Amino acid sequence: MSEPIRVLIADDERLVRTGLHAIIAAEPDLVVVGEAATGAEAVAAVPELRPDIVLMDVRMPGLNGIDATARLLREVPNPPKVLVVTTFENDEYVYDALRAGAHGFLLKRARADEMIHAIRTVARGDSLLFPAGIRDLALSQASVRGHDRDLRARITRLTAREQDVLRLMTTGLSNTEIAERIALGQETVKTHVARILTKLGVRDRTQAVIAAYESGFATAGRPEAP
Repeated sequence: MSEPIRVLIADDERLVRTGLHAIIAAEPDLVVVGEAATGAEAVAAVPELRPDIVLMDVRMPGLNGIDATARLLREVPNPPKVLVVTTFENDEYVYDALRAGAHGFLLKRARADEMIHAIRTVARGDSLLFPAGIRDLALSQASVRGHDRDLRARITRLTAREQDVLRLMTTGLSNTEIAERIALGQETVKTHVARILTKLGVRDRTQAVIAAYESGFATAGRPEAP
């Protein structure tokens, strides 16, 4: 039997922490290893508790979820994956947290089964959460900030097949699903994804998708299958 997924809950509202704790504790493959009421408490708790996932409220007093996420990824060896918890999907704070390195986001109004699925998905690290939401956030920010020419230049250096894979990554497809879509082996797709991350200078799939939208490579329309 594999080890359960270890979860740390960081939210300044006790009621929210209690609710999330109850939902997670009911699952046999998940365990809550601790709670934090501030971003600073979360950062301090991670080295001792060693969670696999941190559910990070994006808006907390003092050290907010954005800065706490950045500190975890910068200061903690082998940091946990961060799943941002938010009230509003179009919150600019969520976008900044994703850019800081969060692996996805979860709405507080989500159903219990959606929350559990989100935690397991992030723990696996094999697909994006809420790709439409990330797309909308990225597009809205790109309209304000303009397209990033440096990112666009990096994407033009990807091979044609790597660009195909990146387009499908923006839809939230896993490596297995991408492999089926373009008739490649899963290991080949995995290699393409790793090269995309390296060439774009990003940490993970979420960061790659954000780069695709910020550069103008991906647009509001649904990507065509290669």
